[in-house]
Amino acid sequence: MVRFVDRESLTEGEPGAEGVGLAPVIPLFGGSGGAGQGGSDGDDRLPDAGAGRGVREGRGARESRASRSRVEPEPLSPEAAEEAAEQALLKRLRTRSLSVRESHDVLRGHEVSAEASERIIARMLDYGYLDDAALAEQLVHTGADRKGQGRRAIGQTLAKRGVPREVADAALEQMPDDDAERALEFARTKARSMASLDHDAALRRLSGQLARRGYGGSVALDAARRALDEVSKPSSGVRFR
Repeated sequence: MVRFVDRESLTEGEPGAEGVGLAPVIPLFGGSGGAGQGGSDGDDRLPDAGAGRGVREGRGARESRASRSRVEPEPLSPEAAEEAAEQALLKRLRTRSLSVRESHDVLRGHEVSAEASERIIARMLDYGYLDDAALAEQLVHTGADRKGQGRRAIGQTLAKRGVPREVADAALEQMPDDDAERALEFARTKARSMASLDHDAALRRLSGQLARRGYGGSVALDAARRALDEVSKPSSGVRFR
């Protein structure tokens, strides 16, 4: 059986008074009992601020020396710049036909003189890499046969691509005067999808599509009306044109 004894209740001479003592104090943060006297087992000194500053200054000095040691690229000579510009133009011409005006625009993006640009263009013309007349014929064919465009829309494309006016007019003159027929062919491909609309709404929408493709107002309206009439009437298997 354990007996708890109150020390204050014991008087001198009573049994057990000699053996009763206070529990020793255990320091909470380490160290011996001499901690209160200024002793310390660990090194509590703060880091030297000058050491970090020295590291930063050393790194900055190295970076400064490295930046000074970089060799700036020397500017190209006029001959080398002209050669680089010509190669850039050839690269563009391998992927798309360009007009002479478009080729000048490409060369403006390179540091070459106007005289050098003219020499490059002259060489491209001599090689046959630039030909505004051939480009105009190509654009007319693409617009008329593949896109179903009218004469006006094709003319706008030629002007946008920088084809000279006289070259564009010559190419347009080679087109057959069949805007009405091509407009009707295009209208027939679109009319069936508008069968659910009332006639007036379908006529406005279809004639608007034809106008955006470069067909004149009367040509577009007539082609739209004929195509919608063909869709609304039962087909006899024979189409009269």
